[in-house]
Amino acid sequence: MKSKQVTIKDIARQLDISPATVSRALKDHPDISKTTKKAVVDLANSLNYQPNSIALSLRSQKTFTIGVIVPEIIHFFFSSAISGIEAIAYKAGYNVIICQSNESYEREVANINTLLSNRVDGILISISKNTRDFSHLKKVVNMGIPLIFFDRVCKDIKAHRVIVEDEKGAYNAVNHLIKQGYKRIAHLAGPETLEISKLRKKGYLKALEENNIANNPDYTIVADNKKDGYHGMKKLLSYAERPDALFTINDNVAVGAMQAIKESGLNIPNDIGIIGFSDDQKITSLVEPHLSSIAQPAFQIGQTAGELFLKQITNPDNQDFEEIVLETELIIRESTDNRKTLS
Repeated sequence: MKSKQVTIKDIARQLDISPATVSRALKDHPDISKTTKKAVVDLANSLNYQPNSIALSLRSQKTFTIGVIVPEIIHFFFSSAISGIEAIAYKAGYNVIICQSNESYEREVANINTLLSNRVDGILISISKNTRDFSHLKKVVNMGIPLIFFDRVCKDIKAHRVIVEDEKGAYNAVNHLIKQGYKRIAHLAGPETLEISKLRKKGYLKALEENNIANNPDYTIVADNKKDGYHGMKKLLSYAERPDALFTINDNVAVGAMQAIKESGLNIPNDIGIIGFSDDQKITSLVEPHLSSIAQPAFQIGQTAGELFLKQITNPDNQDFEEIVLETELIIRESTDNRKTLS
């Protein structure tokens, strides 16, 4: 049988005082004596009393809950970003509801509707790769609920955004390969629906152009997961003039590509150099050779997104939305350290 939840009235009845006195005592109100406060708190603890969050939210018009939507919780980058969000939310007295879209537009819409039905005070989101219609996100804004984008953003909606230097990071990655002596550099790219994919491809092309290396369109293949990385690399290896280096949209794609390279009997980095993006250290340090990568400050991204939410919730009439761009870092490891000399 389900036990009855203890209420303020139950505590008041046992102590023979008013419910209002119990309420003020639990809030440490200065008008209530120390003796009464102690009696109320001790009894509340012994009865396992828990405040009614629904009733509190109805009175305050806040649930003190934030909704977070990510493509994949299992991804190191997103789990780190969530940790950053939770660190800020916890300090401010907010709980976090975490949803994942699994890269599905339909599931992302369902996540939004679930969070709205739970009356969250704000939504922080990194959109799925299949999201092309943003009406569900516009609905959030039209309802006056703070919406914060991080990593994967929508440029068409007026909202706070937290991103990294995707173009510059990609440029630095490819420039590093060129300095190592590689000339035929391929790119396993992300889907064109995502802004990060466009920017990283732009950085890749910019580095080639500035170093007078012709862009071979056949060297760019869309591959945004480990399996696609494997098959994309297989295709690149089948060319009569195969690439001698590879820049990938993320580290998971790089790992798949490395598997294909090893199966072909080629050596990394002597035959083919490879560099990723995201710096998932659980992957980059476990694969052999260790993977060079562009590191993103995932935890800081989450923290910044959380801070922007708090900023908006305290000043909801302010429509000066910010786009905060955080720096990336080139991490050089064995997969590109072949010490070739420039010809």
